[in-house]
Amino acid sequence: MEMLYENSAKSRGYKIICGIDEAGRGPLAGPVCAAAVILDENNIPQGLNDSKKLSEKKREALFDEIVEKAVSYGIAMADNREIDEINILQATFLAMRRAVDKLDIQPDIALIDGNAKPGLSMEQETIVKGDALSPSIAAASILAKVTRDRYMLELDKKYPQYGFAKHKGYPTALHYQMIREYGVSDIHRLTFLKKMH
Repeated sequence: MEMLYENSAKSRGYKIICGIDEAGRGPLAGPVCAAAVILDENNIPQGLNDSKKLSEKKREALFDEIVEKAVSYGIAMADNREIDEINILQATFLAMRRAVDKLDIQPDIALIDGNAKPGLSMEQETIVKGDALSPSIAAASILAKVTRDRYMLELDKKYPQYGFAKHKGYPTALHYQMIREYGVSDIHRLTFLKKMH
């Protein structure tokens, strides 16, 4: 994956570039998780890609490598109550802003996966399918996905009846079946379940 967007930002005078992505916009339960990553251009992990295109094992290995090699990274969440309160898009933006706040250094520009800007204090550039086009965004997508999956595995221990270890809260037939059987837990997104009878 080429550093096309990063190099383009550099050519326009931006020095510190961070990539931002999220995981968990679609699930019926649990938080949305976002990550911000400033890569070291001389030490970029090999094999970066959209986290959804990588195996779990590969994501886990890259997670450790990104954390080790990145100039700085931040990972943050917005929980199901915040999602219900302000809607999933705004909660995603909130998680993104929290992730950026955790960076050790302030970026000059943020490359953001998707087509909407989360309202950051620095320059923002949105890139549709950015997690497959920008190594910085791909790295952020991996950190966000792995962190959220690990969190859902923890929640599976607390709420074993819902099968979170299998579906991570996503709307699968099994998940709907478990909600019908056991009702809604306090980590479910109520606004996502309005259509269920």
